Amino acid sequence: MMKRYPKFIYLLLPFLFFAYMKRATWLNPEHFKTEVNGKKTLLHFLKNENGMKVAITNYGARIVGLQVPDKRGIETDVVLGFASIQDYLNTKQKYFGASIGRYANRIAEGQFELEGQSYQLPINNGKNSIHGGLKGFHDVVWEINEKSSNHIKLNYTEKHLAEGFPGNLTVEITYTLNSNNELSIVYKASTDKATPINFTNHSFFNLNGEGSGDVLKHQLQLNAKEFTPINENQIPLGYQLKVENTAFDFRSFHAIGQRIDDENIQLKYGNGYDHNFVVSSDDKNTITKVASIVGDQSGIQMDVFSDLPGVQFYTANFLKSYNTLKSGKTDDRRTAFCLETQHFPDAINQKNFYHKILEPNDDYHSQTVYKFSW
Repeated sequence: MMKRYPKFIYLLLPFLFFAYMKRATWLNPEHFKTEVNGKKTLLHFLKNENGMKVAITNYGARIVGLQVPDKRGIETDVVLGFASIQDYLNTKQKYFGASIGRYANRIAEGQFELEGQSYQLPINNGKNSIHGGLKGFHDVVWEINEKSSNHIKLNYTEKHLAEGFPGNLTVEITYTLNSNNELSIVYKASTDKATPINFTNHSFFNLNGEGSGDVLKHQLQLNAKEFTPINENQIPLGYQLKVENTAFDFRSFHAIGQRIDDENIQLKYGNGYDHNFVVSSDDKNTITKVASIVGDQSGIQMDVFSDLPGVQFYTANFLKSYNTLKSGKTDDRRTAFCLETQHFPDAINQKNFYHKILEPNDDYHSQTVYKFSW
């Protein structure tokens, strides 16, 4: 005789099947085992005892996936990415989850002067150079120095005048996942010739889960009283504006989409939010809270901490549904957000902005932390 189960068991079946499928179809490491320009690539997993998992590949030293349990206990992948190395190689959208450098964000007309010498970088974003040029950190294979279940350390040396920048620059990036649900990214660097640097991570987040729809109802709070306005080419104008009484005021939690379509020349230039916010901090050399954001459906909260003076808040305005993500969904406009900790864009050309010049006798160190709760 067939055993009868309580009705609620049958009501739970779709929920349980959905949870199983999310777990069963996440990422296959075999799809990341290949060679790019003669260097081997792989996928490495970080895990903690609370159910968090982070998938990192040495191609671009990038975050491919980041699973966090939501308020129902369902494993939710909160970053956009692809299911294989081949997908990353085939797309024009190479920044998903990637480490960015040697100079993140834009440099006007790809030009700067340093120690009396002029440098020309590749133009790859309208009239500007962006994210380290055509072959920046995002598009090379990094060496793996160490790896374990909770950390991975990667290393890359960018040669003198690669992408137009001076100096042989050696960079080390360490990802660490701890029991407090904090994903830490530590950057270290040294050079044999003075060079401008600006490192970040370009993860596209959706705290409701990759492919779950737009992020306009996510609740955001930014620790920023000012932002740096831009011109029509998305280059900073060289000064800071107060966010008070503008669409850029996220000092208190409110929905990302609440004012994103306001009549505002800055929102027009960015096609939404794509601006550097000035982090409010009494000590620019210590790590401070940058932002908090909550997924409206998942209940997942992400807090961002950094020791850098700025953060680029970007609402994925230029995604155009060209790519199929690892979830099987397309990368539609505004289905993600970025919080890229950074030095100010084009600071090397802006007399009123602090810019980081790494000297041969310097050892650079910076840290960004993403802390999750649910």
